[in-house]
Amino acid sequence: MNIQLEEIARIWPDIQNIFSVPHNEKGYKQLVQFLDGLIDEVGEDESHPLASLMETLGSLIESYEARNIPEIKGDPIDTLETLMEEHGLKQSDLQEIGSQGVISEILTGKRQLNVRQIRLLSKRFNVSPSIFIS
Repeated sequence: MNIQLEEIARIWPDIQNIFSVPHNEKGYKQLVQFLDGLIDEVGEDESHPLASLMETLGSLIESYEARNIPEIKGDPIDTLETLMEEHGLKQSDLQEIGSQGVISEILTGKRQLNVRQIRLLSKRFNVSPSIFIS
């Protein structure tokens, strides 16, 4: 075994839950929570040393979601409008996402949702973040 594989074999027991496709809801939620913390750390800094880890974890989460969570298809803005309607919300009810002006710009397509907003909307409506990504 080469040196890299030996090193991986040594640390694998400690990191396997982070780098494995989740097989149940508990594992899925743990991985999503880990990714949320990573997003808080990395933000939108593509040069951050852990930026590629976000992509890897996103792929593992997507794999679980594709098998276990029904996909809502459509435009992210249409989806947001539908969720707002279903929950009886107005633009002013989404202050954690931004000002009413920011929400208006998002809903009219003048502005795209950023990573932080997607994460907050996903948590608020208890849906996969992927429905807010076009």
